[in-house]
Amino acid sequence: MSANPNSDSQGAAPVPSPAQETPANAPFSRPGATARKAAAAVAFSALAAALALAFPAGLAASEGALELDGAALSLLWSVPFAGMLLSIALFPLFAPSFWERHFGKIACGWALAFLLPGLLWIGPGITLYAALHTVVAEYVPFIIVLLALFTIAGGIRVTGSLAGTPVTNLGFLASGTVLASLMGTTGAAMLLVRPLLRAVSTRKHKVHSVVFFIFLVANAGGCLTPLGDPPLFLGFLKGVDFFWTLRHLWPQTLFLCASLLAVHFAIDTFLYRREGPAVARREPEAERPGLEGKRNFILLLGVVGLVLWSGTAGGGAVRIWEGIEYGHANIARDLGLLALAGLSLAITPRSARFGNNFTWAPILEVAKLFAGIFLTMIPAIAILRAGTSGELRPLLLLVTDAGGAPVDRAYFWLTGALSSFLDNAPTYLVFFNTAGGDATTLMHNLPGTLAAVSCGAVFMGANTYIGNAPNFMVRSIAEERGVKMPSFFGYMAWSVCVLIPLFLAVTFIFF
Repeated sequence: MSANPNSDSQGAAPVPSPAQETPANAPFSRPGATARKAAAAVAFSALAAALALAFPAGLAASEGALELDGAALSLLWSVPFAGMLLSIALFPLFAPSFWERHFGKIACGWALAFLLPGLLWIGPGITLYAALHTVVAEYVPFIIVLLALFTIAGGIRVTGSLAGTPVTNLGFLASGTVLASLMGTTGAAMLLVRPLLRAVSTRKHKVHSVVFFIFLVANAGGCLTPLGDPPLFLGFLKGVDFFWTLRHLWPQTLFLCASLLAVHFAIDTFLYRREGPAVARREPEAERPGLEGKRNFILLLGVVGLVLWSGTAGGGAVRIWEGIEYGHANIARDLGLLALAGLSLAITPRSARFGNNFTWAPILEVAKLFAGIFLTMIPAIAILRAGTSGELRPLLLLVTDAGGAPVDRAYFWLTGALSSFLDNAPTYLVFFNTAGGDATTLMHNLPGTLAAVSCGAVFMGANTYIGNAPNFMVRSIAEERGVKMPSFFGYMAWSVCVLIPLFLAVTFIFF
């Protein structure tokens, strides 16, 4: 990760204005291996989706015969996933230069640590099915959505003189929190993280603002609509009413977000006064306040529309491999997202991307690390999905009392704890099904349980960098801009000190 050691909490690195850095008509990124790799990745994704259209749809083979049986797996199969997490946590601390050069190879190594033993002991058919299903059904759509949002939001630049005062920073966090439920946590985070970083660029203490940005914009703010976060979108696809989350989750969301905004404002005000206004004040720039690249807002709406449409559209499917199909709507969505990303590159003024210090490095880092995370997570997710038949049975039994009634507090904490480290979307589905799996029953007879599962999956994704995709993206962009972000465990220290007490308060007040 490309952190600048000269711009940590002890001081701020000077940020040259775009006009000084490069002419307005210069290309937005320097030519080199990074840009070529990014272009190759986009081209490969588009080619793969286009080739898939050429194959006729076929009947799927018996999926059950190839499904990985989590009930038969030992927790030892989760060791590669634990190794992946520890690598992300420890290498940047103890071997940062080695990690920066080889994190992609390390992620690949941990993925092979699951795949190779799987081929030998689980069987090639089941292992390859699990890996291919994860890549096709989960990883590829995940990275294409991130790529589109990253590219489009990277073309929107807030211009003018922005001083990173406590009031200004509060405005960024509050605006992003509201937008997160309208355009998704990833979209809101990618839209506002660069303007926030520009505003605090001359501040001596800025890490806390990025951390709270992750807490609020990349996670908690997305709890009010199915557009906000993938778990809620899955609930919508399972039959949860679109406005159910708004009607039932607004008290918890308002309490948590208002509390986080208040805590940040208090910390930011204290640090701002210690720094002194002269240190924190941003020098006036030779440009008027405004927005550059405004046409990208239309493209962002297109991204939201495509994702929502693909989740509700019917239609046929293309057979990728036996038991694995890719819906025509999903193919159309992915091609549409890539087209929107390409259109953004074409219509955005180059000066906007230069002003945002836009490069491809953050999305490449996320793509490599999450490829390893998605693949090594396969056994852990399978064990979780096995429910009380798997080795996580003791945990899952905690969500019901002696009479068989659901324990909402347990649902909130177990869903949240596992969502902090595993993909929160399948974790949500596991506990959704554990609670009965019928949306109508949950909405009307067990609303507290459904609210606990929903809040746990969304809120506690903020506990770690890997709890939600935009967390890592925000961290990577911040480090690229010279902000020395906390390590994996350093970030968890923030979440333990700030989030856990608030989650306890949410538990006692609402569950």
